[in-house]
Amino acid sequence: MSKTRFAFVGTGGRAMCFIEPLVTTYRDHNELVGICDSSQKRMDYYQSMLTEKWESPSVPSYHADRFDDMLRETKPDIVFVCSKDSTHHDYIIRAMQAGCDVITEKPMTIDAEKCRAILETQKATGRRLRVSFNYRWGPYRTKLRELLASGTIGQVRSVNLEYLLDTSHGADYFRRWHAHMAESGSLLVHKSTHHFDLVNWWLDAIPEQVFAYGNLAFYGKENAIERGDEKFTTYPRYTGEASAKDDPFRLDLESSEPYRQLYLAAEAESGYLRDTNVFREDIDIYDQMSLNVRYRTGELLTYSLNCFSPREGLRVSFNGARGRIEYHEFLGSQMNRAVNSDSEESDKPPASNEPNELIRVYPHFQDSYEVTMPPSSGSHGGADKVLSHSFYSPDAPKSDPSDRFAGHEQGAASILVGVAGVESIRQNKPININDLVALKPDATRLSDLV
Repeated sequence: MSKTRFAFVGTGGRAMCFIEPLVTTYRDHNELVGICDSSQKRMDYYQSMLTEKWESPSVPSYHADRFDDMLRETKPDIVFVCSKDSTHHDYIIRAMQAGCDVITEKPMTIDAEKCRAILETQKATGRRLRVSFNYRWGPYRTKLRELLASGTIGQVRSVNLEYLLDTSHGADYFRRWHAHMAESGSLLVHKSTHHFDLVNWWLDAIPEQVFAYGNLAFYGKENAIERGDEKFTTYPRYTGEASAKDDPFRLDLESSEPYRQLYLAAEAESGYLRDTNVFREDIDIYDQMSLNVRYRTGELLTYSLNCFSPREGLRVSFNGARGRIEYHEFLGSQMNRAVNSDSEESDKPPASNEPNELIRVYPHFQDSYEVTMPPSSGSHGGADKVLSHSFYSPDAPKSDPSDRFAGHEQGAASILVGVAGVESIRQNKPININDLVALKPDATRLSDLV
């Protein structure tokens, strides 16, 4: 049987989570045929990982301006997009036009115009586009969907979700290109796409209208000076800066081999600095956000994201006609795999007396009870391993009873909550999602979308 041929565009830290299982666990049924990036240094590092660590053949590498050459010469069945968010649409569209199916790292793209272009191209080409929403695949999160779908608390009327990013993971977005709205669409798109997708999926509902607030309250030079931390604003980056030695927000690119090879060694050709000061002046995204969402089926979501918390995790509660379900998840800081290529993502369970994950049901007029689950292990609460199986294994089912596969329309439903949120903050008014992108206006359930 012939192998499925994969090509990757974008060889930063996140791609490692997808390439390693492809060329190791699932190598008998899949083949990596090419990699593409704006940095030859980064691709050289991946070549060394392929041959020296993963015992896999080297593959052709193509500079980003030769992406179309890669498609023509290596003939992939599937292109995996792991590049900068603002470039996703371009690679997705060109890959589909070349006759390839596509898997893209979240978010699918960053604004309504790019989203419309993707949907139009998919319709014209008929190619399959999937979004790697790994959060859906965590065992606890899947169990929550089962409980809600089975009517454990009756019809759900409202959801409250609070997500906390700590001063390791949260700060990391402000060191990188994510700190610029034009490249990430803000964290309401880049990060919150996970959370909006979860709620859409948990409720099996399509978001309709959004009202949001957001501001930059902690990071950035002005905020640091205002609270008396001016000493942390005096250097543009952290690596090689002696005066940053005691800065708690410091990231040293000399601290790991992946950082040195993927980022520090590539600076001269890419111009990308991975360790810029989180208290600099050019940050234009928000670090605290809150919004309300109304769904086509009437449910309400209250959501908040804080990026400078002393701990990391989420709390979510569902209020239904027959009771309430509460879930909390404090698995620790989910730093990029490139921090340490010898381990899975650097989850560090927080010091606390409460369980790292817990689902509790509060029925009306009855005692509450905990939903027992086996402990989860692995990156992102065990989700990454299950997600890789769904992408690469010949034994993966074509359909999923929990509907965890996410196509282009469901990817759009997620990002458009964030896109509408950004527009609501700008205009200080509610934004109707269908005014941005018309997602099957007559549909009511997320499962009605591909």
